[in-house]
Amino acid sequence: MAAFLREALSVAAMDLEGAARDAGPVFFDRGLIDAAAALQRLCGVSLAQSLGESRPYGRLVFLAPPWPDIYGADEARRHGFPEAEAEYAHLDATYRALGYEVRLLPRASVAERADFVLQAIHRC
Repeated sequence: MAAFLREALSVAAMDLEGAARDAGPVFFDRGLIDAAAALQRLCGVSLAQSLGESRPYGRLVFLAPPWPDIYGADEARRHGFPEAEAEYAHLDATYRALGYEVRLLPRASVAERADFVLQAIHRC
């Protein structure tokens, strides 16, 4: 598990480097901090060890709370809903502890969620 998570950390770092060349807002689904948080939660590796002093993203982070009505397990998402809730709670606490401003996505249609994100980034 730790090797897989360390690989995820490496891939997230490469994604971040690649995105640095892009202009405008860039969104990440499962980034560097997510991988470091997973290493912390599942393997006991500290955030300081994984991230150092790095705070690589803009201050605003959007999190999607687990939503029972649309949750489903498949090949890509093998864990159950209780695990999703635990992971979400850990990510929320981790981002806040690192000083990020966390905004929770509403349980709404895709269009309404997109509008929520666009409104939030235009206020920053």
